[in-house]
Amino acid sequence: MSEAVRLTSLAHGGGCGCKLAPAVLREIMAKMPAAAAFPNLLVGTETSDDAAVWRLNDSQALVATTDFFMPVVDDPFDFGRIAATNALSDVYAMGGRPILALAIVGMPVDKLSPDTIGAILAGGASVCAAAGVPVAGGHSIDSVEPIYGLVALGLVHPDRVLTNRGGRGGDVLILTKPLGVGVLSAAFKQERLDTAGYASLIGVTTQLNVLGADLAEIPGVHGVTDVTGFGLLGHALEMAQGGRVVAEIAAASTPALPGVESLLRAGVKTGASGRNWASYGDQVQDLAEISLWRRELLTDPQTSGGLLIAAAADSADAVLAAARARGFSQAAVVGRLVALPLGQKPRVRLI
Repeated sequence: MSEAVRLTSLAHGGGCGCKLAPAVLREIMAKMPAAAAFPNLLVGTETSDDAAVWRLNDSQALVATTDFFMPVVDDPFDFGRIAATNALSDVYAMGGRPILALAIVGMPVDKLSPDTIGAILAGGASVCAAAGVPVAGGHSIDSVEPIYGLVALGLVHPDRVLTNRGGRGGDVLILTKPLGVGVLSAAFKQERLDTAGYASLIGVTTQLNVLGADLAEIPGVHGVTDVTGFGLLGHALEMAQGGRVVAEIAAASTPALPGVESLLRAGVKTGASGRNWASYGDQVQDLAEISLWRRELLTDPQTSGGLLIAAAADSADAVLAAARARGFSQAAVVGRLVALPLGQKPRVRLI
């Protein structure tokens, strides 16, 4: 068994770029039965939210999610860290605090050594330990491609659950992490990413979205989602649809990771960005007439991306202060929500 094998060479995709395209997912989920018969199910499949939420009692609700994907980097420990950070993000995005994790492991055991697989699990466990969460078990299979992720469970007060449908007209939109993870990961796979770019990629994808639990305590925070495989535009559209509003994105002021613009202009991108645009581009109104590279940035799949927060305008400073106190130094206002004109459908508008 060769130890020189690149993890990314064993996977046809990587990170959240592996997700089914939004249009395909909508078609599949349209056939799911409604869960209205379960009154304690506060959040289910109906609104494309980040996790399910089940009321336990008057002061506690259980947040439950699962997330896994194929390698976005070759270092096994880093892959485990990224996957675990991404999985826990869904709990934080609901305003919850994680309490428990289970590992999901699928590995080509004929190609990867036990030491390599163990390093992946160790990377995930290190992130969970930093979040105060035990990895209390899991399930493993022999698979053609390497897959790793978590089932993550958390707790939140039933009255403080944050969803992607709570935004309302007049809210500002705040993004906590810069965009471009998919571009950097594509450059890495093509061996076109320098040392600084790799450090940037690892830094942003292993930063826990712990801010989400804080947001549940800030008055005026109405809605939250994390930006992952569908890109900023796709997740902003879900927020617009959930709140029955228009999401306006200030395209030119949306932050990007260092070097991403140059890579996009050089043609480095993921296949998922094109699939994303094909799935929802007809619901995006481009008043800004943005360039192709910027559109590809806004549709770029984010592995372990930041939080997109809808908050009342007079709460924006408090949200930004809380974000920066948690280490999200590039958190920025990237747009706003506006009331839906009579007779029109929710959409995203680039301004």
